[in-house]
Amino acid sequence: MAESRPLYLGPRLRRLRRELGLTQQAMADDLEISPSYVALLERNQRPVTADMLLRLARTYRLDMADIAGDDGEDYARRVGEVLRDPLFADIDLPPLEIADLAMSFPGISEALLRLHGAYSRESQALAEQRASGPAAEESEPVREAQRFLGQSRNYFHALDVRAEELAAEIEQAGGAAAWLGAKGVRVRFLPPDVMVDSLRRFDRHNQQLLIDDTLGPSSRAFQIATHIAHTAMRSDIVSVVRAAAFAQTTTATLVRRALAGYAAAAILMPYGRFARAAEARGYDIDALGALFGASFEQVAHRLTTLHRPGEERVPFFFLRVDEAGNVSKRLDGAGFPFAAHGGGCPLWSVHQVFRWPGEIRTQWLELPDGQRFFSIARTVTSGEGRYGRSRVTRAVALACAADEADKLVYAAGVKGGTVAGTPIGVTCRLCQRAECAARSVPPIGRDVLADDYRRAAQPYTFAES
Repeated sequence: MAESRPLYLGPRLRRLRRELGLTQQAMADDLEISPSYVALLERNQRPVTADMLLRLARTYRLDMADIAGDDGEDYARRVGEVLRDPLFADIDLPPLEIADLAMSFPGISEALLRLHGAYSRESQALAEQRASGPAAEESEPVREAQRFLGQSRNYFHALDVRAEELAAEIEQAGGAAAWLGAKGVRVRFLPPDVMVDSLRRFDRHNQQLLIDDTLGPSSRAFQIATHIAHTAMRSDIVSVVRAAAFAQTTTATLVRRALAGYAAAAILMPYGRFARAAEARGYDIDALGALFGASFEQVAHRLTTLHRPGEERVPFFFLRVDEAGNVSKRLDGAGFPFAAHGGGCPLWSVHQVFRWPGEIRTQWLELPDGQRFFSIARTVTSGEGRYGRSRVTRAVALACAADEADKLVYAAGVKGGTVAGTPIGVTCRLCQRAECAARSVPPIGRDVLADDYRRAAQPYTFAES
């Protein structure tokens, strides 16, 4: 009878520990072993025994088959595929050395796989971009996820209805913590050093939902609601993602995360009650935040989702940018023609509100094709709560069609057609406003006028075509 070979699960064990949000010391305490032994297991310097497999499965309530898969062979196969890249064609790489690398140095193997993956994606994206122009970037996961949300107008009926049902259950139970308590889950608020750099973590072994105690009330509530969405609404969210049949796993992951956030907001701000309050309060974001215990950004985000058939409200477009102009969130419920490529228009106040932290700035906008919008912009800050935590300030904007603006407290009684709008473009490459002094590049299809004896007020002057 052949002797069974040792089982090495270093990368898998390390990944499990990180998913659980545990330090090596915490995992060692759970498994009743020393932290140094955990380190040796993760570095594949000790095999995982049958007893250790049982401890892992019992302690973290996992299927043993999921734990005991052979990471060593998988790493060897994946590293071997990477090293067959033509880039390494002139290097002698015997299969035995590749297997030794995967087995004895899983950390280096993982680093090699990540590096080659990033190199491959960037090379492919650059090649496609050169061959197909800007449209090639549309296959990038973040853009694909944004496109999916936009096509859905950021409204998911099944999720909203289920979230409303859960909100009623939670209210009847006396709050989210009490509702979770009835399910056998205890909510605890712990210091950041205990949270291991996590804002929210679920301890499956002890059935505890752990929340960073330095978070503000609205952030605490949102994190708890997000956990409820990921658990009580898991099948609903998975159904939406599967139906979309995304080509890339990363896109599916991003959409699943976005839908969990959507569901959390719907639990905290149930559709019917929130829609009625929004209309009654003139879409006053601060007032709605006070009513529902939500932040400015959470309310603004929720306002983009009010598209339930028969109960529609003002459709909004939402944008979040940092001081460098990078877009970190975009939700379209109003048909705003946002540029998928290139920077936005610097004349839009969302890029200027960093000068007035915390102040709401309103603005009427007019696009080159004559479309008019009304915009509300303000800075928001994340990372507050304790000294030493990195704070990030971003700007958020909420925009609606100009003819809807008189329903908002910010433009009460003002008809959009009677107010001059700031002329903005979608992006410089698509804006044909020749007289714009804020232009950064010429528009597509226009030749720059050669004039050595005159300097216009604008950065570029264009030949007549």
